[in-house]
Amino acid sequence: MSDYVPMTREGYSRIKAEIETLESIEMPRIAEKIAEARAEGDLKENAEYHAQRENQGMMQAKINALKTKLSNAFVIDPSKQPKDQIAFGATAKVRDLDYGDEEEYTLVGAGDEDYDTGKILTTSPIGAALMGAKIGAKIEIQVPRGTLKYEVLEIDYRE
Repeated sequence: MSDYVPMTREGYSRIKAEIETLESIEMPRIAEKIAEARAEGDLKENAEYHAQRENQGMMQAKINALKTKLSNAFVIDPSKQPKDQIAFGATAKVRDLDYGDEEEYTLVGAGDEDYDTGKILTTSPIGAALMGAKIGAKIEIQVPRGTLKYEVLEIDYRE
């Protein structure tokens, strides 16, 4: 797997805005709570102080992870992808060959994923297996619960 993180311009902007919110609003709020807890006295037995310091560390870790994602970002224009195969930005309709169910997956990058609506990362096991497939292709995908067997029924690039 390569180091780059594919995403749309909108996904990139959304992550950048989240970082700005965390740094300019959430971190100062936590710093205030730490200062209030510090003013209470003995820090050894001050549970609120320790909880807020832990929150601060977790928030900083989240900010760092988002910044890393942006530094590895590769902005892709879905309108320039090949239309005859599944690529970044495509919505693929597939049939589960074991159960006959049909599902739709839209392949997206970081910041755009929403598993409840079928927007999956191109780097996920299903997304990676679908990349490059054409209509009629039969695909076997190794996932933690076993092997999924899909047939590609449709490919659509929605605007």
